[in-house]
Amino acid sequence: MGDDDPTLDAGPSLPPGYVAVGKGSEAIAPTSAPAADAESDSRSDAAAPAPEAERADADTDDAPAAGPSNAALIILGVFGGVYALESIGWIIGGLRLQQYAEFLVAPLAYQVSLWLAVLTPLIWFVTVLLLTRGGRSWVRILLLVLGALLVLPWPFIMVGAIGQ
Repeated sequence: MGDDDPTLDAGPSLPPGYVAVGKGSEAIAPTSAPAADAESDSRSDAAAPAPEAERADADTDDAPAAGPSNAALIILGVFGGVYALESIGWIIGGLRLQQYAEFLVAPLAYQVSLWLAVLTPLIWFVTVLLLTRGGRSWVRILLLVLGALLVLPWPFIMVGAIGQ
């Protein structure tokens, strides 16, 4: 038959023990319970909180916060990949320039600066994620775009993987 099958329509009622909350909940009534359950329900109704109180409790800060949207998660994944590729670019480009840089700086200084450059994309990515945790998504994306441009692996771009 399909989704429009009239036997699938349960009507505006809830099973015993359930309470409808939210917009339009006044139109939905719980189903009638057997006589024995009706007596226990009437006794428990006095001790049970009112639906308004339940709604107020549901709106408190105890509820888990909504996470990022699917689009935001995909964008974070893409930028995570971009930053990983930039780190690889820093490794390749930096190791290509190592023989020329030893004429200018001490080998230890070059190694320290090379590995700081390799870690810079990871540091930027994690820092943006931590600092914009509760902020707007567009700010996070803007900072990730800015960081992707700032930490470009210039030795790899200028010399390339094979060198000139």
